[in-house]
Amino acid sequence: MRPEPLLTAVPPAPVRSLNELYAIAFDLAEKAAQRYGALAGRIEEDLWQVRCVFDVLATRERERADHLSAACLAACGKRPDLSDLRWTPIDLVPAAEIADVKDSSLATSYTAWALAVRHRQRAFVFWTYVIALAEEPSVRRAAEELAREALSDGNLLRRERRNAWRAGRIPAPGDAATADSERAEPASAALLESLLHKDIVAWSHRLSPAQRDYLLTMERSRLPAQFLMPPDEGGVDPASGEIDEIRRRALRRAEQLSNIYLEEADRAGDQGSMELAQKLAAQSIMRLAGLRNIASASASP
Repeated sequence: MRPEPLLTAVPPAPVRSLNELYAIAFDLAEKAAQRYGALAGRIEEDLWQVRCVFDVLATRERERADHLSAACLAACGKRPDLSDLRWTPIDLVPAAEIADVKDSSLATSYTAWALAVRHRQRAFVFWTYVIALAEEPSVRRAAEELAREALSDGNLLRRERRNAWRAGRIPAPGDAATADSERAEPASAALLESLLHKDIVAWSHRLSPAQRDYLLTMERSRLPAQFLMPPDEGGVDPASGEIDEIRRRALRRAEQLSNIYLEEADRAGDQGSMELAQKLAAQSIMRLAGLRNIASASASP
């Protein structure tokens, strides 16, 4: 779950015919299949579980496109034709969200399934708008079926997401044998925030004055008290190490915190907890983006 709305734009006009409706649905499924398939092909071998998820998602979308093509032929006497489109369908699987997974060193099968859940939630919202705007009863009925399908798909994907979450909490044999430089990060958000703050301070000492000032704006003053720890807690001094190591560690911890807050928002049992987790996630994501910008600008040639 993310703090911004699922759908940032609504259909600009009513869908006038079944031909147009099936052309929209087919185009959405084809684009989703292409993006999931392309992502699976670009994911590194060491993230094979994530690659498998996107292979499955690409196959599901190709099957959806085939089903829509057959349904259009039965209802309209022809296959979906993109020339029937009167406006460009809204992007339900945005490239920016795909890039978030592709560029992440912490991508897991859980985050992949969570992304797919969000996309099907967005599809459900999209089709409800189509239903609301539809003037033709046949278009409304077909859009209702597509909305029900998106809702059902979302429930199935949530089940996969839950399974992936549970699997991710159980250490696999041999996982305990990690190198000292890649030791497991603590799961506590408070401890991670404390360690990240120390990394940011250590990082800032190696930067130009302007870069240092920018980096130090990414501090913890807006966090609730329960997310702050005394400065002497956190174990080994994280400021030790070469600048490249400090930079990589800070980025990894910042990304892990973003994931923790997003997951907390998704699992929240009440409105207050969800809103707090969403706020923390939004702040953490903006911090991660800023840290990546600094890392790119200050990386050694």
